[in-house]
Amino acid sequence: MSTITGLALALLILMVLVGGKQGLSNFLALGVNTLLMISAVVLMAGGFSPVIVAVVIGLLVLATTIFLSTTRLDVAGPAFVASLLVMTGVLAVVMVGVHFSATAGFGPEDSETLEGFSVYIGVSFEQILIATGLLGTLGAIAEAASAVAAGVIELGGEATEAGLHEIQTTIIGTALNTLFFGFFGGFSALFIWFTQLKYSFATIVNNQIFVGELIQVLFSVIAVALTVPVTLWVVRRRQQPPAHQHLKP
Repeated sequence: MSTITGLALALLILMVLVGGKQGLSNFLALGVNTLLMISAVVLMAGGFSPVIVAVVIGLLVLATTIFLSTTRLDVAGPAFVASLLVMTGVLAVVMVGVHFSATAGFGPEDSETLEGFSVYIGVSFEQILIATGLLGTLGAIAEAASAVAAGVIELGGEATEAGLHEIQTTIIGTALNTLFFGFFGGFSALFIWFTQLKYSFATIVNNQIFVGELIQVLFSVIAVALTVPVTLWVVRRRQQPPAHQHLKP
């Protein structure tokens, strides 16, 4: 048994023990999303527009993640609508950010690895970076939208402005910490390398690889910051009674 297979099996067992049928459904969603990501890579390599592929696959990933993570349609529905709205806004932010950051392609540190290979693969590196930037935010969007929708709907008529504010700040705070700790944890090896090579601070913050990874995290941060209030707005709009019910006979 390989390491990946063993870890996947351990994850499945833990998710079933903790979540029962819902845990199994969440594991199924993880498997479906993995296949969707592989399909995205195959389609991009096959000549399809990376941005269009990312948008289509992104819709499928959001639907899979949200609707398989809960059995309550009153939670999944608003969360999915809010996720679509946020994804549209994030796509615009990613396109602008990638264009002005000029981080597409490979940095000088990659020259030794790429030696002997051709980078003329017939695909725009900027479009690939836009696609990966969008796809990288989907997990944070779906998680935040589902959490806010579930919390607000569970409170129902007992929700207060103070309680809703607490839900928003708590979810945003924990999500931001998760994103930044994940960034620094995954980037620690490169930080050590920069230190050993005695890179100055100015050199590090202008390094193509570092800036490229950092803006990916910032895209996710922006996505979470947008998802929480948008989801709250969608849920509260749905909780309002129809206009004709306000009319008195």
